[in-house]
Amino acid sequence: MDDNANGLAARKCVLEELGYRITTASGALEALDVFQPGAFDLIITDYRMPMMDGVAFIEQIRAREPKVPVILISGFADALGLNEQNTGADVVIQKSATEVGHLVRAVNRLLKRKAPPRKPAVAQRNLNLKANPKAK
Repeated sequence: MDDNANGLAARKCVLEELGYRITTASGALEALDVFQPGAFDLIITDYRMPMMDGVAFIEQIRAREPKVPVILISGFADALGLNEQNTGADVVIQKSATEVGHLVRAVNRLLKRKAPPRKPAVAQRNLNLKANPKAK
């Protein structure tokens, strides 16, 4: 959940590429309408949003389903001192150039899933040769 459409779309794209099914919401009220206990394995929310901030949203989610893992993402995490203890999130991530890597690792860890294996460059080249025998 994020009120920033670009950030929401980027995170959705990254996680779908890793094989996750994603449901998005552009605000806390929309997300609460969609949320059903047991229907989601993980919640990812922004901190600063209109109507309800991420911490208030996490409180609402925890009241409905206390054990669902939650990741809070914020451009203000460091400046505001946001952490797991004062937000109720399982993981707090600072928006930055390294955010995507932190997000992927946190999602995989919270869902106890290993990242999909990458094919070595040599294997990829061999696959290309088989697909197109004339390629060099």
